[in-house]
Amino acid sequence: MELLRVVFRHYRWPFLAVMLLSLASAGLGIGAIAFINQRLIETVGDPAGVLPAFLGVIVALLVVTLAAQLALTSLGHHFVYGLRGRLVKQILDTDVERLERLGSAELLASLSSDVRNITIAFVRLPELVQGVVLTAGSALYLGWLSPGLLAVTALWLAVTIAGGSWLVARVYRHLAQVRESEDRLYRDYEAVIHGRKELALNRGRARRLYRERYEPDARDYRGHIIRADTYHLSAVNWSNIMMLGAIGVVFYLANGLGWASTSVAATYSLTLLFLRTPLIQAVGALPTLLSAQVAFDKIAALELAEPQTDFAVAEVPAGDWQTLSLRGVSFRYAGDNGAPGFRVGPLDLTLRRGELVFLIGGNGSGKSTLAKLLTGLYRPEAGELLLDGEPMHEANRAAYRQRFSAVFTDFHQFTDLVGPEGATPDPALVEAWLEYLAMRDKLAFEGQRVTNPELSQGQRKRLALLMAVAEQRDILLLDEWAADQDPQFRRVFYHELLPRLRDMGKTVLAISHDDHYFDRADRLLEMRDGRLSELTGRQRERVSRDAVARLDEATP
Repeated sequence: MELLRVVFRHYRWPFLAVMLLSLASAGLGIGAIAFINQRLIETVGDPAGVLPAFLGVIVALLVVTLAAQLALTSLGHHFVYGLRGRLVKQILDTDVERLERLGSAELLASLSSDVRNITIAFVRLPELVQGVVLTAGSALYLGWLSPGLLAVTALWLAVTIAGGSWLVARVYRHLAQVRESEDRLYRDYEAVIHGRKELALNRGRARRLYRERYEPDARDYRGHIIRADTYHLSAVNWSNIMMLGAIGVVFYLANGLGWASTSVAATYSLTLLFLRTPLIQAVGALPTLLSAQVAFDKIAALELAEPQTDFAVAEVPAGDWQTLSLRGVSFRYAGDNGAPGFRVGPLDLTLRRGELVFLIGGNGSGKSTLAKLLTGLYRPEAGELLLDGEPMHEANRAAYRQRFSAVFTDFHQFTDLVGPEGATPDPALVEAWLEYLAMRDKLAFEGQRVTNPELSQGQRKRLALLMAVAEQRDILLLDEWAADQDPQFRRVFYHELLPRLRDMGKTVLAISHDDHYFDRADRLLEMRDGRLSELTGRQRERVSRDAVARLDEATP
């Protein structure tokens, strides 16, 4: 089992200590049976003299067994805590391109369902360990009492285990299908939650989503989970009945065929009754361990990056660069069924320090892809990024990204303001930009945390810009930032905020469709069908007068 291998790799000595406790528990359990056999069945003595010793064995068994189970459970929860942290760190260290290809539903399913299944498996792991250890120890003791009875009993138990394994294999198969169904259900949940406004307006769409997507996925999940539970319960009952049958076989062989004395048969029966609960619990724990194996397989299939030891990157000196260039950079999206997707590039571009550059283009022309290539979020399939003529390598990619702050169109609204290197932001800078953004009376703070992030979309973008400015990075990317602003503040953005940013020494790349303000840019770039060009002279004058006409010219 992958679960046991991973635990042993990360917690070797604590795991070995827990196994020793489990062995001690098994030894005491077998000792209790031997005590009953020798002092209470085979010999008749003073009951008052036997009782204290018997109670001592029982109390010791209780203490050691409970200690073993608690130790293993505690170790399991420590492991799950580390696993969850590792998974979150892997997501943080994995390329954005890979995460976008996976989608949030699959990542959330792993963070919730997969980690939960591994947690449950660890809670049930003591039952499996105790069952296996007790069975092995009891077999040694029973073999010492009567090898012949042990051989028949072992054969009987082998048939029991074989039948149980056949049933458990079906449990595993259906649990794997359950996990696939969960991925689809998470996508349905996302559609219901994120599309709640559209679904409220269009009940026909809501009906189709519910009946044609959710209900089939939910029925599929229900069918597989019922089958998994059916095979699981069948395995438990099979084991239970076969253990009772083993007791009957033992007495038949002892009393009917004379293979052993009645006292030995009674000891065998007592041992089998003692093992009955641990074995049934062990069989019951198997599906949870199989679910954990499915969860491990799903997490591995994500192909996330190996987690880094820390968040530290090479320190980025402020104001130490003059040009940032793309040279022959191209990128292609993965299409459906392995077919090639949309291609951007080859791109050649040089940004100079302190410039205010606008990027225009139609929807799907590649503007956002260019922004992600420029910021280092996407790895180009060809070409290279250069800083002052020096190529950027994988070793300094993380440091290169630290030069950028960005407000993307699909930005996430954080609530904490942070300054350079994640430290406290400059209070004077924050106060000034609260005034510039007309947000002083809109936001409430507790320290550096915004306590009322329930804002309109335009105000959320202003808050995102405030946070980007507070980071004090050299380069600022604004992806259609003004699209959600009212006309008055849109003018403030182009005539006042962008010049302020340039005066602060920022290099600003603004993706924009506001043709009335194209004249505010130092340079005007255009993306069309994945290709980049710079508009100058009469071209720039014409597109500045009417960007829509420019786009119409591109329409065949």
